[in-house]
Amino acid sequence: MAKTYGYIRVSSRDQNEDRQLIAMQELSIPPKDIFIDKFSGKDFDRPAYQKMLKKIRPNDLLYVKSIDRLGRNYKEILEQWRILTKEKEADICVLDMPLLDTRNGKDLMGTFLADLVLQILSFVAENERNAIRQRQAEGIAAAKAKGVRFGRPEMPLPDNFPDVYQRWVAGEITGTEAASELNMPLSTYCYKIKKLKNRQEKLAG
Repeated sequence: MAKTYGYIRVSSRDQNEDRQLIAMQELSIPPKDIFIDKFSGKDFDRPAYQKMLKKIRPNDLLYVKSIDRLGRNYKEILEQWRILTKEKEADICVLDMPLLDTRNGKDLMGTFLADLVLQILSFVAENERNAIRQRQAEGIAAAKAKGVRFGRPEMPLPDNFPDVYQRWVAGEITGTEAASELNMPLSTYCYKIKKLKNRQEKLAG
């Protein structure tokens, strides 16, 4: 007997899947047949999706809320769609896009239209993802050009740093001892020294 499954994906653990879950519950899909991933959509190496893929049999039906919940990688979406519909011989229904319902139009024209719409939507989804990343990169570059600094602010040097540094330069103490007196890891002390020397070289040049 054919079964009905629901697949839900949110891109991080901070996002809420309630909207997608409500849509699946309204279709009376049993909770055990609803698979939820909290992973990026860039590929299909997701635990719940892979578990669901192993369960799907011919004539089963898979619901997803929208095409970007299935994934965001154009080639991967098309490949998984092929696996589900051709290899697994299951049906897929994208709730937000009625044209993407493989139960309708099983003839050649219906299949052609569904495949065409899928390719267009998958391409648009990936393009939007790339555009967002490009805008983010451009925004960061523009901010840096204006002097905006990203990341955690660097901690100021301890008050006793000049004295400890001079003693280290004179060979009176080791780097480990210097770092200990300054209450910082040796790697941090080495980084501070390197940065200080680079600054001195720039001033000298």
